[in-house]
Amino acid sequence: MREVLPACTRRRAWAEAAYCLLSAVPALAGFLLVVVCLALGSALTLTLIGAVLGVLFLVTGLALARGLGTLQRRLAQGLLGVRVAEPAGPRPAGGLFARTEARLRDGAAWRAVAYVLVRLPLAMLGLYAVSWWAVGAVNVIAPIRWAFTPDDLNLVTPLPWGGSPHVHSLPGALGTALVGCAILLVAPWLTRAAATADLALVRALLAPGRLADRVRDLEETRALAVDDANARLRRLERDLHDGAQVRLVALAMSLDMVREQLDDRDRPELRRLVETARDNATEALTELRDLSRGLHPPALDGGLPDALTTLAARSSLPVDVTTDVPERPTPAIESLAYFCAAELLTNVIKHSGATRCGMELAAGDGTLRLRVTDDGRGGARPVDEGGLAGLAQRVRTVDGMLEVTSPEGGPTRVTVELPLHA
Repeated sequence: MREVLPACTRRRAWAEAAYCLLSAVPALAGFLLVVVCLALGSALTLTLIGAVLGVLFLVTGLALARGLGTLQRRLAQGLLGVRVAEPAGPRPAGGLFARTEARLRDGAAWRAVAYVLVRLPLAMLGLYAVSWWAVGAVNVIAPIRWAFTPDDLNLVTPLPWGGSPHVHSLPGALGTALVGCAILLVAPWLTRAAATADLALVRALLAPGRLADRVRDLEETRALAVDDANARLRRLERDLHDGAQVRLVALAMSLDMVREQLDDRDRPELRRLVETARDNATEALTELRDLSRGLHPPALDGGLPDALTTLAARSSLPVDVTTDVPERPTPAIESLAYFCAAELLTNVIKHSGATRCGMELAAGDGTLRLRVTDDGRGGARPVDEGGLAGLAQRVRTVDGMLEVTSPEGGPTRVTVELPLHA
């Protein structure tokens, strides 16, 4: 009894009533729009002339269903505090046909269509539950209504078969108020049942599936691992630059000073030993600097476009660089793209016999595209344990792609596609 009496006064009950009321309008409108779009699209795709228009209607219907699903998730979170994760959208790659196919095969969109279709009867049930609130409120104020219109007062019932009995006296008006209180006590439980059923449907059809959740978790874990590895390499590069390299430079300078203090006539053997140690320290410093640049090229501090421009300027082959990167990728992706560009440029110089090379870098639709072309002899193919195969394996670690187009006689074009964020 403690649970029943205050039910209609709780904030949760009012939120569920608002949820049922507000979600009914998009449910009805969305049902009509989605059904019309999908019906027209299905009908037109059966004809040769209207196939393109039919596909357009189908894509529009799927997009509307996805949008309605997003609206429903936001209503559930805003009014009921129930957060449902948004399923990942399609990741089209390629031309218009590939993008359209990806949207037509979007499983989350088709689940949203199923939700829109099943949601309509639940929306009607929710509106019926909300009507109990309105009917109860009208009956509760029956004594006030009787004071102003004693000859025109009815007992309003939410049941379609209950009718509207006429009330002729003040005791009847008071009884009507008691009936209204009883209806208000039942109304919250009806709205809760309708809201609970709809939330179960939202979780079943509008949330990502278990496989999608697992894939998303693995992607997030991989991104953290890639970023962590890149951060560790950056720290290692700084430690080498600020620690070991400085000590080797100091050692080489000290050995130079010792060599200058030695006399060739007095201690020639000791002088030769010092010179050998000094040469070894210099070689070690050079190797350490090369290793440090391999961990993190200093040119990347200014961004990937500047790094590629610097790389092209140091090349023995003329390189035309074009960049269009409005959004900067994560450091791990920048490093991977830079090393791909450096490896591809090295292959062009060593194996292609080209006289000129082009390097294009562009970002869009969440993808970073690097394209290296040359006018060489062509015939480049990824082979086991080869450079191109190694690059393909490296870009696959972040769901990237490497494509090689190199007919005999050239030209050769290698395209690397990477996500902006690992």
